[in-house]
Amino acid sequence: MRIGVITDIHGTPAALEAALGAIEVIGADEVYCGGDLVGDGPHPNRVCALIEDRGIPTIHGNDDSAIGRERTDCGCAYITPHDRALGHESLDWTRAHANDRSKAFMRCLPVDLCVAMGDQRIRLVPGSPRTVNEYLFEDAPESLYTRLAASADCDVLVFGPTDKPWIHTYGGVRFVNCGSAGKPKDDDPRGALAILELADGRVEASLERVPHDAEAVAREVAAVGLPSEFAAKLVAAA
Repeated sequence: MRIGVITDIHGTPAALEAALGAIEVIGADEVYCGGDLVGDGPHPNRVCALIEDRGIPTIHGNDDSAIGRERTDCGCAYITPHDRALGHESLDWTRAHANDRSKAFMRCLPVDLCVAMGDQRIRLVPGSPRTVNEYLFEDAPESLYTRLAASADCDVLVFGPTDKPWIHTYGGVRFVNCGSAGKPKDDDPRGALAILELADGRVEASLERVPHDAEAVAREVAAVGLPSEFAAKLVAAA
């Protein structure tokens, strides 16, 4: 049994379609989405429609929650005041361009999903088991992950909003950060996704990278009026 998990599409249907195509080639039995469908990307409605029309089980990310509920702050982990200003500009743009169907779809998304693979319990969360906007960075203290493992109520915890993929085990729980399909932040322009596979009663996790035309997406980002820095970052490592 194989499961493909995509997170952080950020309004980029080309990246979503490339990821779904890769998952099909890999031969996954099921596909799940970890949210952040929108935000920072040029096509929020196309992404929401594609996810909804294909019936992909999906949870909401902090961007989805903010846009769907017409909030002016997504609770994102901004590092600098400049990053915060860019984030608010993106949020305002997405809120203005997401249609009623997309907003209604995002409002109805659950906060987490639990899936069984054999006797193994998989839990998909948008940030952490504690809150939608807690970012789990790879370099965080091990003590944090040990505490989270004790209360995670799963064998494998899957998430993604840092946009940087990583996999580690803490306290007997496998932590799988899927990275971002549409807006990676690890100096690799290819989209990221996770594959979970049941082997000998244990879930093995791997990370895949999927190329798409990041330069074309960057041109679209600039053309629709989103911050030019977003476009530049998409192709920085290309």
